[in-house]
Amino acid sequence: MSTLTTVLIVAAVIVVLLIIAGSLYARRGGHAGGRRALRRRFGPEYERVVARHDGDTKAADRDLHDRVQRYGDLTPQPLSPGVREQYDTAWAAVQERFVDDPRGAVADADQLLGRIAGERGFPAAGRYEEQLAALSVHHPRHVEGYRRLHRAARSGTEASTEQLREAMVDARELFHDLVADRAVDHGRHRPGAPDRSHGHGRSHMLRPKGSGV
Repeated sequence: MSTLTTVLIVAAVIVVLLIIAGSLYARRGGHAGGRRALRRRFGPEYERVVARHDGDTKAADRDLHDRVQRYGDLTPQPLSPGVREQYDTAWAAVQERFVDDPRGAVADADQLLGRIAGERGFPAAGRYEEQLAALSVHHPRHVEGYRRLHRAARSGTEASTEQLREAMVDARELFHDLVADRAVDHGRHRPGAPDRSHGHGRSHMLRPKGSGV
């Protein structure tokens, strides 16, 4: 084998290795960029999904990417002013019921959220897991409140009155988003920020009789 042939072979091998290395680098960079985008989009929901996958970020990325693929193009349907007012009235009634019947109020609130989400164009309440996945794409920072409320509504006597109250308060943020036609949650609401949406000032109503508060 001539020296020239040897040099050409070595050069070809080097080129192939560089192409492979470049491809791997681009793939890793793209994956990292996709992960950053998912973190930005889903916020705290991203960390919850990672925890559900026992810390497996790749599995969490696939899960959330699949949600975006399935529900990202969903366009929530607007509510007419009359329907919006009916839902506001219904939620106020649920909060008032909490004073005398916390468990019944939580069950009513769970059904109400499922119904309004279905009316907005998300999967129907009877398909809870699908509905939750779709809501997590469009309301990632408030969907945990609905998840917590749904668990509380099905907890029987296991949840304390305070846990039921906290579930109602958490779920209220998603209710406000859905009624106010806020189609996508971009993190405008931060933990600890005052609630200036419908029903502000009603949190005192979520205190059952005899609670001493």
